[in-house]
Amino acid sequence: MSTAPSRELDTFENPRPGRAYEVRFECPEFTCVCPKTGQPDFATIQIRYSPNARCVELKSLKLYLWSFREVGAFHEDVTNKILDDLVEATAPAWMVVEGDFYVRGGIRTVVEARYDAP
Repeated sequence: MSTAPSRELDTFENPRPGRAYEVRFECPEFTCVCPKTGQPDFATIQIRYSPNARCVELKSLKLYLWSFREVGAFHEDVTNKILDDLVEATAPAWMVVEGDFYVRGGIRTVVEARYDAP
């Protein structure tokens, strides 16, 4: 498997379908770029979800998150984009993505995006 950043999210079959359980990931080294200044923005991305049929594969998740390193994105947009892409790949029962962005200009930003299956 490649180690280059990628927007492709790999999945695998849920090993315990029919059981409600929660999966949590934390990426304390997330980086994107401020679209206004071009300066790097650093964040901790936390992902929590309850899988249905598919789970996200960790290495592909890491490479996916790395793919934002040179992308200009507002905190609100990048957090929601991560949620949208993960929901599309896994179709979970529910999912929460939180972007906890480091202080910039004296302001810390936390964005939480949620999905609940219909």
